[in-house]
Amino acid sequence: MKTVNAIVRTSQRLVVGVLLTTSTAGVLCGQSKTGTTVGSFLLIEPSARLTAMGNAGAAMHDEVLAGYYNPGAYGRLDRSDIQFTYSAWLAGISYNHAAVAVTTGSTGAFAFTIASLSSGEIAVRTVQQPLGTGEQYTVTNTAIGLGYGHRLTERFSAGIQVNYIRETIWHSSLSAFAVNFGTLYQVSADGLQIGASLSNFGTRAKYSGTDTRIRFDNDASVHGDNSNLPGEVYLEEFGLPIVFRVGLSYPVRIDADNKLQLAIVAFHPSNNTESVSVGGEWKFMNLVALRAGYQHLFQKDSEVGLTLGGGLEYEFFEIPVRVDYAWAAHGLLKDTQRLTVGFRF
Repeated sequence: MKTVNAIVRTSQRLVVGVLLTTSTAGVLCGQSKTGTTVGSFLLIEPSARLTAMGNAGAAMHDEVLAGYYNPGAYGRLDRSDIQFTYSAWLAGISYNHAAVAVTTGSTGAFAFTIASLSSGEIAVRTVQQPLGTGEQYTVTNTAIGLGYGHRLTERFSAGIQVNYIRETIWHSSLSAFAVNFGTLYQVSADGLQIGASLSNFGTRAKYSGTDTRIRFDNDASVHGDNSNLPGEVYLEEFGLPIVFRVGLSYPVRIDADNKLQLAIVAFHPSNNTESVSVGGEWKFMNLVALRAGYQHLFQKDSEVGLTLGGGLEYEFFEIPVRVDYAWAAHGLLKDTQRLTVGFRF
């Protein structure tokens, strides 16, 4: 017990210290690393509820999709949970995410997740045939994860998730493995919560496949040699988009029928500048919810911002069913929408 208490105290100091330093890091660091990683689809947040709250989910825990933001949330689930999300993403791209968590008593849960992004068919175009060759190709990205969260004390939980990632563009693909881990600490009963997590810490990866094979002339100035030599384009390895999140959430009970949930999260990504997201939820009679938030304040050249949404929860045959919707602005890229359906059992 002394060891657990020491871990909790250390985590508190670490989270508070990082929250203070991260909130000022954006002022000190002016260089963006946008576009320097692979696996960018891993940054698409799957929860319609938390998306509507500005994706400020590092200190939330009452749904299985909260484990995307912080695997420590798995340890706080009191019932098994399953959720499915469909998102009408940018440029006609579709994104789907499914997650299920099975509790192992009152102190832990195993989770399985799968995320898939698909571009649909795209016409193949070349310099010689800019209107198309008649061929079609697709871009597909998939992430499969297995996680576990455990409640170490009444107020402190920790979790970890291992993901297998695969990206495919026509005849070329890459694969990688990543680990997510995080902690949640409840400062007071039914009060302030602190969460911190690290996502997508994993292997570097590069594309390989028949699309990198070429024919070339080693020396175009020489005649009579072989001008159709087989070769392969060398591609470099790139890392995954690592994200460190640290945040707070606070419930406000107005009266027996009206409740508020407020949240704030600071982000430190490996492929962008630091930012802060905020959000809130108003729930009436545990039946109807309205949500709003703002994503990535202070992020350099950000195209995201306002988020809005709502949800319904009703019990059918003693099975709680939730339906959540979220709309998120994406600036010049217009907007995205998410729909999440969930069941507790």
